Amino acid sequence: MKAINTDNVSAEQLRLLIERIERLEEEKQGISDDIKDVYAEAKSTGFDAKTMRTIIQLRRMEKHHRDEAEMMLETYKQSLGL
Repeated sequence: MKAINTDNVSAEQLRLLIERIERLEEEKQGISDDIKDVYAEAKSTGFDAKTMRTIIQLRRMEKHHRDEAEMMLETYKQSLGL
């Protein structure tokens, strides 16, 4: 009898976790849509969305990682004559 009770608790816990994930996925989609809207607004005012994405990616990096990436890019560009 105890095993059945444990199964019910486990099933309830699993259901609650699944529902939380589903809610978070819905929120994530909503936020993703909001971000797309901001990029569209930026584009409509003359900003380049691709460049903005690059800037956001660079701002997420720690300075030493950003410096290293920029140095590598410059090295590759020079090697290719760009």
